[in-house]
Amino acid sequence: MTASIAHPMIIQGGMGVGVSSWRLARAVARRGQLGVVSGSVLDTLFVRRLQDGDAGGHLRRALAQLPITGAAEEILERYFLDGGRDEGASYRAVPMYRQVVGRAREQLTVAANFCEVWLAKEGHEGKVGINLLTKVQLPNLASLYGAMLASVDYVLMGAGIPREIPAVLDRFARHEPASIRFEVEGMPRGEEPLLTFEPSRHVDPDAPPLTRPRFLPIIASNSLATMMAKKSAGRIDGFVVEGPTAGGHNAPPRGKTVLDEDGEPVYGEKDAVDLDRIRELGLPFWLAGGTGAPEQLRRALDAGAAGVQVGTLFAYCDESGIERRHKHAVLSRSRAEPLEVTTDLRASPTGFPFKIVKLDGSLSSEEVYQARERECDLGYLRTAYRRPDGRIDYRCPAEPVETYVKKGGKAEDTVGRKCLCNALLADVGHPQERSDGYVEKPLLTSGDDLRQIDRFAAGRTSYTAGDVLDHLLGEAVPA
Repeated sequence: MTASIAHPMIIQGGMGVGVSSWRLARAVARRGQLGVVSGSVLDTLFVRRLQDGDAGGHLRRALAQLPITGAAEEILERYFLDGGRDEGASYRAVPMYRQVVGRAREQLTVAANFCEVWLAKEGHEGKVGINLLTKVQLPNLASLYGAMLASVDYVLMGAGIPREIPAVLDRFARHEPASIRFEVEGMPRGEEPLLTFEPSRHVDPDAPPLTRPRFLPIIASNSLATMMAKKSAGRIDGFVVEGPTAGGHNAPPRGKTVLDEDGEPVYGEKDAVDLDRIRELGLPFWLAGGTGAPEQLRRALDAGAAGVQVGTLFAYCDESGIERRHKHAVLSRSRAEPLEVTTDLRASPTGFPFKIVKLDGSLSSEEVYQARERECDLGYLRTAYRRPDGRIDYRCPAEPVETYVKKGGKAEDTVGRKCLCNALLADVGHPQERSDGYVEKPLLTSGDDLRQIDRFAAGRTSYTAGDVLDHLLGEAVPA
């Protein structure tokens, strides 16, 4: 049944915090391909956009369509600043997520995801997806429901094993409550805490059913693909097969980790996905990582794939959320020399390898990294753990070392960890400004394709999402 569906050939990657913005997803979807918004840290990004004055009134226009009585008015009263913040003022924070949060906190997450998808879908009939990280568990249920209220067409999830999500989508389509297991370190065997979201807290349970989006897990191994196809709690509709050259978080190498002379992990034959076995599962799949060229699309199609997922080329186009000066710096530098992209085993608090672009003034510089006073005030990448008294608490290896150790963490686990939550918000032009005058610094992530981006840019320091699609499709679509 799924194989007969006409899927898009190009999936625009769901990159970072706000890099895959509604503007980018909309531009791609209008061309008949799959535009994808990033749901990561979207509620915080949403309120920062409101506090910066909501230029163009786009968020307020989307909020006016939110089908939750009174929520839009409450959010605007709390966070919207007409004309934006005063110069140097800090952003007003939102409460950090916990296992159980209040109705208003849930509604903020629902609203942020609703608005991003609604804006991406506005004014055309193209397909729009949302990308979420499985490992960032706490906001995911509210994020999914908000996206579904806006009729999101696809859900893509990686950085973990999202086996429970298909059943969640089924239940949310009927406005029924859904739960997933809450991963808590140190929890005794037999105890399985849950994260639960109840749509009836926000909408009429007798509301018309929602359209259930198609679900594409992002996988990096045949074993995970087989598990998802055969053991998921519900229907999956295909796979994104991601290699280690892709940007953002990567799966670690299989088996014992071996480092090269630069301290980067070495990926080998064990890490290659057997596409023959993927085809045997009978579901469409897209290849990701190093696919930003027409010849790579052709190879994917020849291998039986439905197409490719492309991130890096879209990340530096005009419509992406990366702050313009960062895009200009990267593209200008690429004309003179190949850009350096490294796979850092220590940077991400999640423990997953993370791709980093070497760029002056960013946290890729050891001097800039050391100058930042550690602070965890967003908390999306925290790990839940069970305290000796039985209560659940949260810790992050990028928080102050003494705080992390007091919570039972190991000091050695904090070495080299970077606050991705704050850095990725800085990437898209919404850095927190501290009361002492410190402004959070960016940390760009891209796939290995960035090393050859000037072959595509051809000396340009600006190009559009349409230019990327013309490049990918012009020579690759079968006649």
